[in-house]
Amino acid sequence: MLSSMPAANPTPLDGRLIDSIPEDAVAICRRLQERGKRGWIVGGCVRDLLRSAPAKDWDVATDARPETIRHMFRRVIPTGLKHGTVTVLRGGEAYEVTTLRGEGAYHDGRRPAEVEFIDDIVEDLARRDFTFNAMAIDPLERQLIDPFNGGQDLEARLLRAVGEPAERFAEDGLRVLRGARFAAALECTIDPATLKAMGAGQSLETLAKVSPERVRGEWLKTMLAPKPSIGFIVMRDCEALQVICPELMDAVGCEQNHWHSLDVWDHTMAVMDACPPDPILRVAALLHDIGKPGTRQRSSKTQDYTFYNHESLGAKMADRILRRLKFSNDDRQRVVDIVRHHLICYSSNWTDAAVRRWVRRVTVERIEDLYALSRADGLGKGRPCDDEMTAIAELGQRVTALMAAGTALSPKDLAVNGTLLMSELGLEPGPIVGELMRELVEVVTDDPTANEPARLIEAARELVARRQGEQP
Repeated sequence: MLSSMPAANPTPLDGRLIDSIPEDAVAICRRLQERGKRGWIVGGCVRDLLRSAPAKDWDVATDARPETIRHMFRRVIPTGLKHGTVTVLRGGEAYEVTTLRGEGAYHDGRRPAEVEFIDDIVEDLARRDFTFNAMAIDPLERQLIDPFNGGQDLEARLLRAVGEPAERFAEDGLRVLRGARFAAALECTIDPATLKAMGAGQSLETLAKVSPERVRGEWLKTMLAPKPSIGFIVMRDCEALQVICPELMDAVGCEQNHWHSLDVWDHTMAVMDACPPDPILRVAALLHDIGKPGTRQRSSKTQDYTFYNHESLGAKMADRILRRLKFSNDDRQRVVDIVRHHLICYSSNWTDAAVRRWVRRVTVERIEDLYALSRADGLGKGRPCDDEMTAIAELGQRVTALMAAGTALSPKDLAVNGTLLMSELGLEPGPIVGELMRELVEVVTDDPTANEPARLIEAARELVARRQGEQP
């Protein structure tokens, strides 16, 4: 906490800004005033309002105590009484109303050992992380409370810690990642003292105590930035990546072959930025070449680097990393699939059967992801990529045409099922039925016209006869 509190520094706000605050949030502050208390709009919504960006959540801070707040409003959920927070429901929306608080020492680097309720809005703002997050609006007085000049920093696109930077990051290690995320989201520079504190030993020690779920959350929020690379470069420079994902550091300075003008790290950053703002797709971009440093070899024939099977190693590494960061099973599998199949190597010489086999291998669900990553991968090579873009477009057209023609991609797409095969071939239930169905998919992959009952049954009969003939 700051040794001496600055003045509240209230300044009048443009009426149009006040009018942008939801009436229900203002009504909560008005109700508090009617009961002899005060309410302020606080948090990221203030920052977003001042920069004319859409605000997601409207939070209220008050000098009223939690139990008092509960009796002021008709619909209240006691979401965090211990920390002074209740949720007020109005007009179909939820508003967090939190009692002003100061905080004691952070013994575990994640949360304060104790919370003290206070009456001073400035003291409450002093416990926040960055100056542009330490502002409050009094919607009734139509004033901005800005004791740490966060408005000026926001206008200057400067990220600066509140008070002593080292203390802020030692309190909560997640603030290191939040700083990187805000640098990307707002495309701002970081105050030198703040950046130095982000990489200090104690800051990184507290970061190491942060739960994987919170790290994952900051990664996904960073991926929504126009250029998420800004955030990850900050994480690299302050050594946060060394703590939360050291595998990524091997990409730094890892030279590539003549197809690239950028090393693995810079290429990865460029690919991530070039992807659509889908957080999970961008996580896949972040990890798509993570297997390259571990597979790099110099060819004696070409005297150039090769990265054989880097996509297979990368898929295994991505799986371990995302398990460690507690990604959901669905999101983890999506990333792993994209990393495993991101190397397409399409050419116009592919037969239609080869295209169908590619679709079967990568699955229909992953095709659009692979197109998007492939386009970004080409753009991220740091050299002209017209050939790559043309190839991806041509592959897409061929896949669309083959899909429209009713291509059978799995046993469920066949004109026969296991029950019919057993009946026609006199087979008993067992593994052979599933094996035959998969082999029949290969048959129609080579010749789509074979996907009719009579031809499939005849093909299955030939496959069974061949199996029996191969038995000793």
